[in-house]
Amino acid sequence: MAQEFKAQPMWKVRVKLTAKSLRANWGMFAHSKLGPIGLFLIVFFLLFGLVHPLYLVYRGSDKIYDPVVGFAYDLLPEGNPHSPTLSHPLGTDILGRDILGQLMHSTAKAFMLGLIAAGFGVLISTLVGSIAAYFGGFIDSVFMRLADVVMLFPLIAFLVALSAAIEITLFKLAIILAILMGFGGTTIILKSQALTVKVKPFIEAARVSGGGHFRIILSHIIPNVLPLSFLYMMFGVTTAIFSEAILSYLGFLNVRMSLGIMIYTANDSGYLIGSRLGTYWYLWLPPGLIISLLCAGFYFIGRGLDEVVNPRLRER
Repeated sequence: MAQEFKAQPMWKVRVKLTAKSLRANWGMFAHSKLGPIGLFLIVFFLLFGLVHPLYLVYRGSDKIYDPVVGFAYDLLPEGNPHSPTLSHPLGTDILGRDILGQLMHSTAKAFMLGLIAAGFGVLISTLVGSIAAYFGGFIDSVFMRLADVVMLFPLIAFLVALSAAIEITLFKLAIILAILMGFGGTTIILKSQALTVKVKPFIEAARVSGGGHFRIILSHIIPNVLPLSFLYMMFGVTTAIFSEAILSYLGFLNVRMSLGIMIYTANDSGYLIGSRLGTYWYLWLPPGLIISLLCAGFYFIGRGLDEVVNPRLRER
């Protein structure tokens, strides 16, 4: 009987509480209208991008099915795109490159860009917003004025202007977007959330018990801000993917192949005009759909998470 009431180790208690919280949050997320749809889309496109190396192995020839240098000249007797066949399920572009292979390659790159840019961006904004809310005063003013300056410039116009000064690669674009997200409008939102945590009684108790400033920020404020941070990370991924597609379409991004380049190639070759638009649908419709659905997937997940972290929506 005494063993039944024996105190459990603290780590076991924390694991049980975390598991209980995850189950409750997953239940709310699963009952949302858009969240499960977004999760399905994201998992589908993640697997779609990951199977590209297997697609090359299955086809047995990187020389033909490589997304950039794989030219199937035998299918281009007249120098035109080739419609879908068994060997090329979504056809080829004007250079004889396999459309399906390009889609898989480009989807994986866009997925990686979005997660890196949004992940580091939210990490920066969470830390900056928490520090600004905790210390206030001069530190708060500096970070908030910096956020105002970042929000002042339109994102795409700023990136186009920046491309005139430096060569923007996919990795550089991820870092630039992370910095802009980290010191932009998301910081203001997360700071307001951190302010509601700062006035809680347990923060004052931690301070009275001798907790240092950064220990309180890292151990008490940031963990309570993270749910909202993860929500805005989903919206950040959408921004990153859409920005990459626009920049690559306009030619301001140094990348070998992307969804934007696929649409640009079709447009530059004159296949988005008149009757050709419907005839050569496989050149522009698949990359356009992937851009739209990939952005929609992360947006839907964000809306589902909003019902988890927003008390008003949770009550409804």
